[in-house]
Amino acid sequence: MKYYNHKKNFLAIENEELYSYENSRYVIQSAPYEYTSSYLAGSNKGPAAIINASQFVELYDEELDQESYLKGGICTLKPMDFKGLHDLKAVKHIEKHTRQLLADNKFPITLGAEHTITYGTVRAVKQFVPDVHVLQIDAHSDLRQEYHGNKYSHASVMARVHDLEVPLTQIGIRAQCIEEAQLIKDSKNIHTFYAHDIRSNPNWAKDALKTLGKNVYVSIDADGFDPSIVPAVGTAEPNGMMWNETIQFLKEVFAKKNVVGFDVVEIAPVKGNILTEYTMAKLVYKLIGYQTLKK
Repeated sequence: MKYYNHKKNFLAIENEELYSYENSRYVIQSAPYEYTSSYLAGSNKGPAAIINASQFVELYDEELDQESYLKGGICTLKPMDFKGLHDLKAVKHIEKHTRQLLADNKFPITLGAEHTITYGTVRAVKQFVPDVHVLQIDAHSDLRQEYHGNKYSHASVMARVHDLEVPLTQIGIRAQCIEEAQLIKDSKNIHTFYAHDIRSNPNWAKDALKTLGKNVYVSIDADGFDPSIVPAVGTAEPNGMMWNETIQFLKEVFAKKNVVGFDVVEIAPVKGNILTEYTMAKLVYKLIGYQTLKK
């Protein structure tokens, strides 16, 4: 596997024993695939922006009282090449890369452009963990059967995951079409916690945790967060998830479930404003830290 050294890797880790592929438990792969963006484009620049911003994230986590990267090492792979690859071919490309990480007993962390990439990672994970559940933090339910004639659109990614008969728990949803709302009502495999319901239910996190099985894959669309804290996304929506409530929920998920990988997708960097990529870099490191607490 070709990986970056400290000049370009996540967190600017200098010790090769802590960033080489062979020695690292956690592996960050970039999937800068953007083909179906429907509002603001630029998500293909998202993975690199997150990695660049991470080099300014403190290595010490005051909440966990540790330097989390020391607990297993973090390797940053060079980005996947999507030249000439679209739709299912791109999905299979991501699936192949993720399958290799899992075969090598690595914990896969995927930085994506558009949300379509999650279909590839979940296809790979399901081969190793057949009973995997997907936890989706997102403004949009992404359950359209197709969008603009494309069933591999970012707006259809969770419909494709649903086709795999993978149970799905959605957090922070606040934008969807009636077709998606009806599918949620009709399916026993989809549990949706709408943003407006979260605001009025102090027990939402406990309720959501109960819908998840033992093994969980986490997919985080940056627009799941409120645009006041994560503004540079393709399709921003008001009334989003705030930092602390989201982090505390994810901490519980990582503590009580077997998280088998996660992705962060759909940031569209804005020149001169690093808030979004820095916050997402902090999020990635925070989740790695939570995973290192597992015995």
